[in-house]
Amino acid sequence: MAAPIITLITDFGLRDPFVGIVKGVILGICGDARLVDLTHEVTPYDVREGALALQSAWRFFPPGSIHVAVIDPGVGSARRALGLTAGGHYFVGPDNGLFTFALGAPGWSAASIETPSYRLPAVSGTFHARDIFAPAAAYLGLGVPLERLGPAVTDPVRLSLPGCRLEGDELVGEVIRSDRFGNLLTSVTADRVHEFAGAGPVVVTLGHRDVGSVVKCYDDGALGVPTPIMGSSGHLEIFVRNGSALALLTPGLGTPVRLRRPESCSNAPSRRAR
Repeated sequence: MAAPIITLITDFGLRDPFVGIVKGVILGICGDARLVDLTHEVTPYDVREGALALQSAWRFFPPGSIHVAVIDPGVGSARRALGLTAGGHYFVGPDNGLFTFALGAPGWSAASIETPSYRLPAVSGTFHARDIFAPAAAYLGLGVPLERLGPAVTDPVRLSLPGCRLEGDELVGEVIRSDRFGNLLTSVTADRVHEFAGAGPVVVTLGHRDVGSVVKCYDDGALGVPTPIMGSSGHLEIFVRNGSALALLTPGLGTPVRLRRPESCSNAPSRRAR
């Protein structure tokens, strides 16, 4: 049996020893686990940001990988501790919507992590990542079946994740987050753009500002000019070459993003910022 891959995504940061403690618990149970840090810099308590980050990453890991996600403002409350399998992967974390994207996969199954044998002997009210999620992930890595973790769950919490929609001759989405480089990630996906315009060009508006046509690489953008691009996550992004679109444009989450075919723009009133 190959050494299991266990990924970690949290809002813990790295100032405190929390991440290291979680890793220690996993390795104490499953010593040959290969641990991969996706990020520990999710905005504190921002479940949606964590869900979107994990959604962009999990499919690039081999089948059988185990993904531990802990953005858990409800730690210690009545919210369930969830183990989930979907798309050939496992997911472990609080039942607060973090795994909404995985529930779109056919044949998913979930369990509430309650069996004492797969937790630490003492469970605190403030550190379930250490006491519940890390042990559960480690035992899954050892081959323990998901259903042994606890009773089946048929109604996991689901978030209302942003998507995109057609409005007349426009494809409309919104800004959903920004990355380290100040690129603005949107809810508009490459698949929807292809359905909307095929292989043809599209023109993008962010809020009330035209940001031009989609380019193929960052180097195609003019210095200091906001420009759209299809990012590696499969989502439309707005970037500024060698700069920050977030700092230049200061949009809020939910700022609308609109795509038009060029022929639709000729009769449309200008949205360019003044």
